[in-house]
Amino acid sequence: QVQLVESGGGLVQPGGSLRLSCTASGFTFSTYAMSWYRQAPGKERELVAGITTTGGRTNYADSVKGRFTISRDNAKNTVYLQMNSLKPEDTAVYYCKAFDYGLRVGPYWGQGTQVTVSS
Repeated sequence: QVQLVESGGGLVQPGGSLRLSCTASGFTFSTYAMSWYRQAPGKERELVAGITTTGGRTNYADSVKGRFTISRDNAKNTVYLQMNSLKPEDTAVYYCKAFDYGLRVGPYWGQGTQVTVSS
């Protein structure tokens, strides 16, 4: 059974930091590209950051470049999103996504974790 479980969300003040984790099970994690998306109330889900299977390449939305860092640990079946210098506009539910571009399998989504940036 495929599962993606996000954790690490919460309430943080502007300028603060959080680290999100997404732990996978039920599939071969190391063959899947991983991404973080977010969805704010009343808005469409948007890509935040992505990382290739080996972690050799990453990409970021312009709005988070220089503040967020995506990384992965294939031995732990986990992808991370380090979020620094958080802003109120970063408030959203954050989701991780897995997709195997080689076999065209997926995407698989997690259930999401809430991040609220407020004073």
